[in-house]
Amino acid sequence: MSLKHSLLAILVMVVWGANFVVIDEGLADVPPLLFLAMRFTCVALPLVFFVPLPRASWRNVVAVGSFMSLGQFSLLYLALHLGMPAGLASLVLQAQVIFTIVIAAVVIKEPPSRRQIIGAVIGTAGLVLVVIAHGVAAPVLPVVVMLGAAMSWAIGNVIARQAGVASGFSLVVWSALVVPLPALGLSLLVDGSEEVGRALTHLSGTAIASTAYTAFGASLLGYGIWNSLLARYPASAVVPFVLLVPIIGIAAAWVIQQEVPTVLELIGALIMLGGVAAATIRTRPGTGPQTRREAPTVPSSRDVDASPTR
Repeated sequence: MSLKHSLLAILVMVVWGANFVVIDEGLADVPPLLFLAMRFTCVALPLVFFVPLPRASWRNVVAVGSFMSLGQFSLLYLALHLGMPAGLASLVLQAQVIFTIVIAAVVIKEPPSRRQIIGAVIGTAGLVLVVIAHGVAAPVLPVVVMLGAAMSWAIGNVIARQAGVASGFSLVVWSALVVPLPALGLSLLVDGSEEVGRALTHLSGTAIASTAYTAFGASLLGYGIWNSLLARYPASAVVPFVLLVPIIGIAAAWVIQQEVPTVLELIGALIMLGGVAAATIRTRPGTGPQTRREAPTVPSSRDVDASPTR
């Protein structure tokens, strides 16, 4: 990749890494599912009136939106609301790489390579260590919910791979339509109309800024740049940058929220990232710009998309 595009990739990783802290700060004033509905309303509107439909069936768009957006982020927001540390959340969510490899092998019969198997085993060992280390000092439930978010994302990855859904800006915008109404309905059911009404009529500056950052920064700007890089370069040249996300996420939470991970959590994090790196990074010739227009969200189980949270 050129220096310019490498810097753009790093910029996106910084935006995505800080996104966990931004979400966590916004959740102080708004119920998690209502906050989710607000974010994806801003992602979808008014762009759906200007962005063309993705080259995929409605069934595939809805399925991808249901798992990659609604399922993943409702559980992510809920985990943060339950007390999941933002920095640790940025790490645990990367378990989606391991889950994707396993689900793809079972469901669509894409056997992983030996390198991916080794990486998955190492990553799982690191993840188990992180969960154990966190459980010593805090409830494990938020971690379990975060693993559910990673699993939902992995299912979405496999659906996108099986259906051949392209990873494009139009898919980000149109699949966002799946989120607002179900999220708002669940918020009304769980939080009650009085709490939802109070939150909407007393939005703080932090909540508004957080919504703007997550919608326009993390989702639209971040994925706009990300998809353009995937259109120019092989996934193997672009995807490894996402290993910066949990590093930036943990650092941001450390600086902004004084969230200091334990030594055991850091060791587990390093082991897990090592496994994810082994599963996603591969050296191959021909990493220059490509002429293809779009790249699949999950090229295959041998080149897993490890895109971080949107």
